[in-house]
Amino acid sequence: MNYDTFVDQVAQRTSTSSPRATELTWATLATLAERLTGGEALDLAVQLPAPLRLPLRPTPDIEAAERFGAAEFVARVAVRAGVEEPAAQDAIRAVFTTLREAVTGGEFDELIVQLPRDYRDMVEPALAPGATLRRR
Repeated sequence: MNYDTFVDQVAQRTSTSSPRATELTWATLATLAERLTGGEALDLAVQLPAPLRLPLRPTPDIEAAERFGAAEFVARVAVRAGVEEPAAQDAIRAVFTTLREAVTGGEFDELIVQLPRDYRDMVEPALAPGATLRRR
């Protein structure tokens, strides 16, 4: 999936503009990078368009994932994107669903395995049959 398609799909799923979808995507990916091990963040990054790789870069010293729950994940995305938490939750679901379309199934599964059960509400929409947008 190319960059424009990724952003357009997030924009469509969140009913926002492309610039706003870009901000929401970056906020979600940067927060996800904090939650994943450095190796998993890099594995995910290589399957995404080049502009989306930057927020997934782990810091040089940190290989271990930070341990924080879904509520903290939503709060961090909300702060980064400058939105209220309900809007952040919608954006996170949209980004996860778009990630599922953009990367291999195996890579998406490896990402999901690193997230605890309380992330289920954010991740399950991406796993549901028919979650992907139909191509025109």
